[in-house]
Parts: sequence; structure tokens; C-alpha cells
Amino acid sequence: MATPTTSPGCGPGRRIGLREKNKIRTRKAIRDAAMKLFAEYGYTHTTVEQIAREAEVSHTTFFRYFASKEQVVISDDLEEARHDAIAAIPPGLGHFDLLRRLIGQMFRIGTADEWVSNSARMRLIQSEPTLRTAYQIESDRAISEATDFFADYLGVQSDDLRLRVFIAAAGGVMFHFAQSRDDPTDDDLLATLLNAVDLLEQGLPL
Repeated sequence: MATPTTSPGCGPGRRIGLREKNKIRTRKAIRDAAMKLFAEYGYTHTTVEQIAREAEVSHTTFFRYFASKEQVVISDDLEEARHDAIAAIPPGLGHFDLLRRLIGQMFRIGTADEWVSNSARMRLIQSEPTLRTAYQIESDRAISEATDFFADYLGVQSDDLRLRVFIAAAGGVMFHFAQSRDDPTDDDLLATLLNAVDLLEQGLPL
């Protein structure tokens, strides 16, 4: 029987069943176990087998939830929440206002999620070359998806040079400031990101 509750990436009051709640608990147990072991033995020297044993799950179960040790850290459970937030954006916004809306929504979703807002997670990503590379790949994928979304919303071609330059500039600025902070929930970070958008819109005045 479904009960009213919340889960990572879900809005308040969404009803989820016992199976989904068990999946959420298992993913959290694996992540908690991994972070504990990373702190004790280091990321490089911690194995998938150790994580599975610490989380009290089988090796097979680990790989049902995460494709690799890297993905334990890099992945999150917010795809549905992000999709819903994007779907709720009203039509007719200009490209800078659309960017501001996306930044605000994604920041709100991220700060409300225990895993994404975990500062130890971000410090680990910043300190481990393998994780930094994996995170960059995910960032590149996010930029590609943002390009497609902006193109569709604004009614332009996704390979339009003006759009690509806009996304590259905005994405570079956003990721630069976001990765420079240990605390991804810092309200000053959101203010900095929105101020950066203002400067981009003003033509980068000095």
C-alpha cells in the first residue's frame, strides 16, 4: 500500500510504494557505506566489494543500483524533479530570464536533496582526478541537454552559433563558480550565479 512521503527528486506529498522506498533505502545505504570507507581508506583504495559488504548488500545488488564506484559519487536521483521543474517553466521568457529561472530551480532542487547538497561529496569530487573527469563528462552532457532545451524553447536550431556561444559562456561561468565552493547549498553561491548572469546580459562590463 502506498503511503504519502517524499523521496529524493520527488515533491512533497508524492505517494511512493514499498518497493520504491526500499530502493531509496538501498541506494542511500550504498552511498553512506561508500563515503564512510572513502573517509577511512581513501577513494582509490576502496573497492566495490568493500562497499557492498559495508552496506550489507551483494556484489550483484551493488551493480543493480550503480554502474561503477564512480557513479556512486557522481550520480544523483533528481532527474524526475528536474524534468518536472523544466516542464513547469512558462513560455515566452527571453534567453537570459530563462537562464535565471533554470538556475533558481536547479539550485532549489539541489539544496533540498540530502545527497546533492552533501559538501563532503563535492570535496571528494574536487580532490579525486578520476571523479573530476567523470564529473566533467556529466557536465558536458548537461550542457548538451541544455542546448537542446534552449533551442526548442526559443525556436532556434540547436547548432545555431549564437545559441552555442550563449550556452558555452553561461555554462562555463556557472560550472566555474559552482565547483569553486565546498558547500553547494550556500545562498551566496546562488546570488553569485545570478549576478554573473546579469553581467553576461550587460555585455561583461568592467
